[in-house]
Amino acid sequence: MERRNFLMTTGLFAAYSALAPIAMGSSVNTPVEDLLKPVLLPGLPPLDYKGGMDIRVWMRSSMTNGLFSSVECAVGPKIMGPAPHHHLALDEIMYVVEGTASVLVDDDIVEVQAGGWHLRPRMITHTFWNASDKPLRFIDMYFNQPFEEYLERIFHELTPENGYPDGSEKKNKEISLLAVKFGLKHSPTAWDERKAIADRFGLK
Repeated sequence: MERRNFLMTTGLFAAYSALAPIAMGSSVNTPVEDLLKPVLLPGLPPLDYKGGMDIRVWMRSSMTNGLFSSVECAVGPKIMGPAPHHHLALDEIMYVVEGTASVLVDDDIVEVQAGGWHLRPRMITHTFWNASDKPLRFIDMYFNQPFEEYLERIFHELTPENGYPDGSEKKNKEISLLAVKFGLKHSPTAWDERKAIADRFGLK
């Protein structure tokens, strides 16, 4: 517990440190073209989980000079998330908008209910799922890495409609290349662990 509290505090400090110089006006010597610009994102209807899971990018890393990005994620009832994994250089914060997210962190499972936040610092193994009979929606926030590009590629480009059948060698090769590019790591047993979680909670 002390280790996790330390890591969460460290992660929040890292996130604050990334944005604080601009927020505190210490960018006096920054070239004008490199300063952050205001961004307005009009509201949209809630994202549909499309029978399983889907993502929608809100803030792109390119809008914030690489400091920050965010996506909305919708997860259907009784749907399992990705295999347990960790990031080499990415800290992420989840804010649950609707439903309850079940999150595995190392060997512990926590439930994040609507209105709750969850920080997952780099190098900590984690995954998530929706164990309930109701939809789950959350906002994921990423710092100092354009991880929204990874998710868009996985969810919207590497699809059967675009010539990447599920389980095909072509798709698996692309996913492996993306994992290397974005510093996403799985243990050799990650997919077995994912199946065990899905079986335990009756997930698809």
